Amino acid sequence: MEIKQIKEQLNIETVLNEYGIAINKNKHCKCPFHKDDKPSLRIYSETNTYTCFGCDKTGDVIQFIQDFEKCTKHKALKKATALIGTEEIKPTKATTETQEINYSELFPKFKQSLHRSKKAIAYLEERGIYDVKLEQGFNTSTGLSTGNGTQFKQLKNCIIYPLKDQGNNIVSLYGRNIAKAGTHYYTANRKGLYPNYPTAETKTLILTESVIDSATLLKYTNYQTPALSQVEVLALYGTNGLTEEHTEAVSHLNQLQEIILFFDGDKAGNEAIEKHSKTLNELLPNVIISKVNTPEDEDVNSLVQSHEPTILEHLINDREILFSSIEKKKESESLAVSEVELNTENPEYIIYENGSLQIAVLGGVNLFSLDKLKVTLRITKIVEGRSVSPIYNIRQSNLDLYNDDSVDKFIRKVAERLELGTREIQISIAELINGLEEYRLEQVELQKPNKVESRQLTEKRKQQVIDFLQSKDLLRRTNELIGKTGMVGEENNRLLMFLVFTSRLREQPLHIISLGASGTGKTYLQEKISELIPEEHKLEITALSENALYYFDRTELKNKLVLIEDLDGAQDEKILYAIRELMSKKRISKTIPIKDAKGNLKTVTLQVEGPICLTGTTTKERIYEDNANRSLLIYLDNSKAHKNQIMEYQQNLSAGTINKHKEEEIKTFLQDVQLLLEKVKVRNPFATKLNIPDTVFKPLRTNTHYLSFIETVTFYHQYQRERKKDEQGNYYIETTLEDIEEANKLLKDVLLAKSDELTKACRDFLEILKAYIKREEKESFYAKELRASLRINPKTLSRYLSDLSRYGYIKIIGGNPRSTGYEYEILNSEEYNQLKANIQTALDEALANIKEECLSTPVVPQLS
Repeated sequence: MEIKQIKEQLNIETVLNEYGIAINKNKHCKCPFHKDDKPSLRIYSETNTYTCFGCDKTGDVIQFIQDFEKCTKHKALKKATALIGTEEIKPTKATTETQEINYSELFPKFKQSLHRSKKAIAYLEERGIYDVKLEQGFNTSTGLSTGNGTQFKQLKNCIIYPLKDQGNNIVSLYGRNIAKAGTHYYTANRKGLYPNYPTAETKTLILTESVIDSATLLKYTNYQTPALSQVEVLALYGTNGLTEEHTEAVSHLNQLQEIILFFDGDKAGNEAIEKHSKTLNELLPNVIISKVNTPEDEDVNSLVQSHEPTILEHLINDREILFSSIEKKKESESLAVSEVELNTENPEYIIYENGSLQIAVLGGVNLFSLDKLKVTLRITKIVEGRSVSPIYNIRQSNLDLYNDDSVDKFIRKVAERLELGTREIQISIAELINGLEEYRLEQVELQKPNKVESRQLTEKRKQQVIDFLQSKDLLRRTNELIGKTGMVGEENNRLLMFLVFTSRLREQPLHIISLGASGTGKTYLQEKISELIPEEHKLEITALSENALYYFDRTELKNKLVLIEDLDGAQDEKILYAIRELMSKKRISKTIPIKDAKGNLKTVTLQVEGPICLTGTTTKERIYEDNANRSLLIYLDNSKAHKNQIMEYQQNLSAGTINKHKEEEIKTFLQDVQLLLEKVKVRNPFATKLNIPDTVFKPLRTNTHYLSFIETVTFYHQYQRERKKDEQGNYYIETTLEDIEEANKLLKDVLLAKSDELTKACRDFLEILKAYIKREEKESFYAKELRASLRINPKTLSRYLSDLSRYGYIKIIGGNPRSTGYEYEILNSEEYNQLKANIQTALDEALANIKEECLSTPVVPQLS
């Protein structure tokens, strides 16, 4: 009978029973090889092997007999034979090769040769794997003699690696030629594995495509991390090198939970992963099979040459699951999650308990990223109602409970550290997820603003508002009332903004962005005008997170004024994209994964409908160009006179001379005006005759804004316009020439800004510069004198001069950059006046032509 047959037929329990050693229900017994107070010897019945966690003794049935009786291996074999009642074992004859070559004695000579060879060391250093801890040797160009004439001709000039059998004996060699790139050899009748047979305790096994790659992982990767435990590496012999010896060794790993394929990032490597992953899944259906997504044309060793070695662990941690275990799938299907109550008295310290575990959620949960559930957890083992030693506390930060791979790793870590079953922990985590989801949804609902009921107007109040809306000079009177609500100055901008806010009630609302330096009153203007809009018609947002807009109710934003206090806080492109979609397409949607009551992932589509009227403020004119193209842009009055007006109002307010009660009455009246405006379509019979100035940049969108603003002016005058009905029975009102004239007055500055290639700040500087040159009667100027006269920041001044020079508004005519600085002159001091005149002329001419045409064409009354 062969030794292999003896090991297969003799149970480890039979051997233990022979020596009177009892095994407990956890497959542990007291170790006979050292003083053992509590069972520390683990018995593995499936493989008939054992391991002691106290003295590190390990082996099979033969080794146990030999160690227990302190006898030779031959006597241990005879004893084993007697225990199974078979004939005495006849040792197999050694092959000629193994009789002639003892690799275990030979390899140390190769190791010595390596440390004497500068070129071998240089090769390994270049590959990044020279390390005395690695088992590496070198066969010189002349060849190392074995004492019987064998010089391993094929292994000359090769780095040598040992291949080992199950008993950790060297039984073959692998050689990597340092003179011929990519050439490698094996000794005859190759057998054994590199770096060794995986131990019985292996839970995670990383397979590489080559010996060099395995050596690289051994040098650079620390496997004993929270994500991985009991990890070993095993080299295949090329893409087709998954041998019977490999599969035999792997199939006996009873604690194995996952196999990770870390192959080359080329076509051959990817094809090998596809092939071997299927083979391994069929062989081990209860083991997870995953792969590392190696960058294209890279391998394990090349990665550490071109990157920091930490890239290996990053790639392993980000591996992709190819096959989940059958046990895991069955467990998931049968997993019953009971109702759970969380202790949420402290929202920053949420507690879940189930008798054996206490899980604390440190820092609470993010309420508004429903597609993620990132938490920081502290898990404590509970025994008899009390927490045990601090070593049984586990902390994990930034764990996404919706990421199955991360959760699986975490469950394995907790199970090992706390000495609990994975199923028990899996149920606890599933219950925690359910509890946190319910808690989060409750909190989201609680944080939603209470819906404001629409103000009900009396018949008398309605008549007062209608009388106002039917009054002559409605826009002038509206502007006067706005000025009596505490809104100081900005006469043009405040009325324009009020009308844009009114457009929220239309099918195609306008949008408006206020630009200006910090402290110019952008937010003040927006707040004061928004106070004139009914509360139930607006939504104020102080700051935006990435997904915030997607979590409103489906129609919560429909025909609402949405105020974003600071667009500078919404620089994320995802936020800006959502805003643009709401502005242009009038709806946004997002599909997210969530878990149902059984812990299964499903997708939900979040939809939010518009249209909305968006308003925001920013100091960064260039950053929001794409959003700005969809909006009217207004620039705040930063003049000294305006600042004096504001300070005078503040002084009167402090002195108590401002009638705040009267201001509130006027605000309420203007809100009531908004309430009585009805949704009615507007048609502009003069639209085909209107043209925006040729100087305007991006004329298509600007033309749309221009026509829409004219329609908004008409819409605000709806109580002064005759309601007509078209052939389909739809009611509408028509734009008048007076509406166009009013719109032209209000939009003149907006169109001017859209026609100017300079930013407003740079334009203001240029106009101040022109005034300075004129006042000082100069033909040219230096930066130094401007700094002294205008008291402007040097960096800001340099930027303005650079922009003006680049766009051709000024040019350098002399000076010395090292002493006096450059001397500049203005090329055209009248260009801005000409631009203003061109815009005004274009608007006036279009309106005059329409008036002339109307006078020459008889009016045909329409039936209504």
